[in-house]
Amino acid sequence: MSTNQPPGRSTTSLKLLSLSHACVDVYQGAVAALVPFFLSERAYTYAAASGIVLAASLLSSVAQPLFGVLTDRRAMPWLLPVSALTAGVGVALSGIGGSYALTWAVIALSGVGVAAYHPESARIARIASRGSHTAMGLFSLGGNIGFATAPLMVSAVIATGGLHASPLLVVPALAGTALCVAALRTVGLPAPGRATSGAGVRPAGKDDWPAFLMMSGAVVCRSIVFVGLSAFLSLYARQRTGGGEFAGTAALFVLYLGGAIGTVAGGRLATRYGRTAVVRWSYALTVPAVAGVVLVPGPLLYLFTALTSAGLYVPFSLHVTLGQDYLPRHVGTAGGVTLGLTVSVGGLAGPLIGAAADATSLQTALTPLIAFPALGWLLLRTLHEPEMPENAPATAPGPGPGPGPQESTTAVSRS
Repeated sequence: MSTNQPPGRSTTSLKLLSLSHACVDVYQGAVAALVPFFLSERAYTYAAASGIVLAASLLSSVAQPLFGVLTDRRAMPWLLPVSALTAGVGVALSGIGGSYALTWAVIALSGVGVAAYHPESARIARIASRGSHTAMGLFSLGGNIGFATAPLMVSAVIATGGLHASPLLVVPALAGTALCVAALRTVGLPAPGRATSGAGVRPAGKDDWPAFLMMSGAVVCRSIVFVGLSAFLSLYARQRTGGGEFAGTAALFVLYLGGAIGTVAGGRLATRYGRTAVVRWSYALTVPAVAGVVLVPGPLLYLFTALTSAGLYVPFSLHVTLGQDYLPRHVGTAGGVTLGLTVSVGGLAGPLIGAAADATSLQTALTPLIAFPALGWLLLRTLHEPEMPENAPATAPGPGPGPGPQESTTAVSRS
């Protein structure tokens, strides 16, 4: 693939994008971290609190693939700074006033900001990374670090003045907006207004929709587990360990921190063993890990939380590159689905978990999560590496979806 910047500049662009990704994904992690405070300060039920998590997911679920389709048709780099700011403003306004409807609306606004950011940022990161899934792992790592720091940031801010201090949470969004602007200046994008695909030379390779849809189904299973634990792990840890607020924050931090380690490990393991094998084993090992979180009491909960985090995050960036290689002609759509729709859909299960917890117990409500990684593994059993034509035609430089499947997948051996 031809990019318009030297390798050093490309690396700088990718680092800036990774940092901006961290600033945006802080707000995905912040919503779950705010749930215990909504329960304590506003006396929300489990179902009402999970409705707030749903607010961050619902519009995002619908909007993210739409943004992906749009970025397949036309490059929209301006979306990056605008969406980063929108994601932060929504969460920052969530603690103002006591209206449930207003809180739901501003959290939903934040979800739209997150939805707009991911497809275009994944497209630009693919250009900067030249299709390497190891380099894309760096981009994903930024988002996972944002997730991991969210509980600490929320706890520190809310401790200063309760939910009314939430406007302070806008700070990462301001930093992310500036980082997006800096990244766009260094990435070397082509002249604005050119279509991503269509009118010029189209990317090499053909789309493999059946494989993509099977993988997307597995990612939905992962999402249900991740969002379910994100929403209720803090509360569950307090119950199972007998600890207070710190015990809950620590458990959520462990769940998110494993993402930073798992994402890096995923790229390295895939280089050695192949992406599909690593993804399948990750899902298989997540089954006993989630069972440990739900069923084992006391401090061992933290160990099983760490194992669950690794199992959920090792395949994270591999989902993105596999999706882009299965749909080389629609990488914006692939990014919108793997980074967005399938992840956000997990939030739709949140109210069901909350309602079950209100009717029975939190442990009973979380128990079905054990089955979803097993279902994901079944969907992935026949997954194959995307086909790579030996003599794929060159791709057009510029804002297109990036390298064809040959270039991006052979990065497994060269990264």
